[in-house]
Amino acid sequence: MTASLPSQTRRGTIAGGLVTSLLVAGGAQARPAADDPSQGITGGPDDWAFLVGRWNVRHHRLKDRLVGSTEWQDFNGTCENWPLMGGLGNVDDNVLELPAGTYRGVGVRAFDTETRQWSIWWIDSRIANIDPPVRGGFKDGVGVFVGNDTHKGTPIIARFRWSELTANTAKWDQAFSTDGGKTWETNWRMEFTRAAG
Repeated sequence: MTASLPSQTRRGTIAGGLVTSLLVAGGAQARPAADDPSQGITGGPDDWAFLVGRWNVRHHRLKDRLVGSTEWQDFNGTCENWPLMGGLGNVDDNVLELPAGTYRGVGVRAFDTETRQWSIWWIDSRIANIDPPVRGGFKDGVGVFVGNDTHKGTPIIARFRWSELTANTAKWDQAFSTDGGKTWETNWRMEFTRAAG
């Protein structure tokens, strides 16, 4: 156990620096703008306690988005999450075993104590890009996080939703809206099962 401690400390230091860098680099963008669709969705610093640890993940991804596709791809993956900054941030390292090839992604979350919102950024190893954040929180066991983005040049609202949270299971889904949130197309679902050990 003591042999892994330096590695855990380094990992936490690096991830903590990443969260800080995202907040500093975002500057004014770290806080929601007046037209941000996440207005009014709040949470608390303990919201992500359920996610800490190692998970096996079953993915269901719509093959094509916003074109009326009904073809889904199913594949496996893993997720490992750990808290940072005394619970005001957390990071997860994800392995996604897509049919076209495995890749990694990192989810970075930070809590704003003034707005009572979480910001979530996604970093994709294939394109070395940080997606615009979604913001929000949890209410009655369901987490909703929304933000403005684009998909292939089309302005969208992106929504992440966490639900059915237990000690050993959780569900996540992603949806896009092109009409200001009136209608949504769910394009990705994930089923989390806590890994043994």
